[in-house]
Amino acid sequence: MIVTTSQRADAAVKQKAAALADTFGVLYVERSKQPVNKLAAFYECPVLLVSKERLELHSGEGNPFFFHPGSAMFRVKRLLSGGQDELVSTCGLEPGMSFLDCTMGPAADSITASAAVGKSGHVHSVEANPFIAHIVREGLTSWTDGPMPLLQAMQKIDVAAADYHTYLKNVPDASFDVVYFDPMFEETVDSSGIAPLRSFASYSDLTMEAVNEAKRIAKKRIVLKDHFRSERFEKFGFTQHIRKTSKFHFGVIEK
Repeated sequence: MIVTTSQRADAAVKQKAAALADTFGVLYVERSKQPVNKLAAFYECPVLLVSKERLELHSGEGNPFFFHPGSAMFRVKRLLSGGQDELVSTCGLEPGMSFLDCTMGPAADSITASAAVGKSGHVHSVEANPFIAHIVREGLTSWTDGPMPLLQAMQKIDVAAADYHTYLKNVPDASFDVVYFDPMFEETVDSSGIAPLRSFASYSDLTMEAVNEAKRIAKKRIVLKDHFRSERFEKFGFTQHIRKTSKFHFGVIEK
């Protein structure tokens, strides 16, 4: 990884980029009008680009990853108008509950869950890639577009940069009402929100050890989101909820 800036970056942006490079222990490179894809090719690594507006993670090919609430924007608005959300219904989320998202990614599910559990609830999200975790953490606290309940839901999410396989071992018993897994699907599903993440996502598979840790931690249920043809549902003992019109299904283990 290298860190650089947008072209014509001011002193504050350059200072922020240098500080991020120092934080992550990677190289800071002056942009010098070089295209980002050429920097990625020359240094043979991804590029974290810092601008006044946002942070972007570039693989050198395709679109970069940057924070955006994505589907959470209309999902939360639907909840606010009295509508239903499949994740919220499957997890049985209500105000005051606690939710542990083991595979945060772009955080659309975490945001929706946070809106569902409300001010008195708690959402903790774990992301294996530290750069993604940082981009999303900063985005959650700085996003300003949308109704106040959406912004409040985003701002109250706690983000941890860690591999959940290790992280779960240190979580106390019965700490969360719901523990949630959304690993990368075994079969690819077209998604504009996920596509920029594919180069950076963790592809470590779900394990029985992680599921057993989740059973220890969860007070109510463990929920898995996966491709409808995934073998993980049966392999790990999840009851698969069939959704005939969707390519992904939810699986549940009740406590």
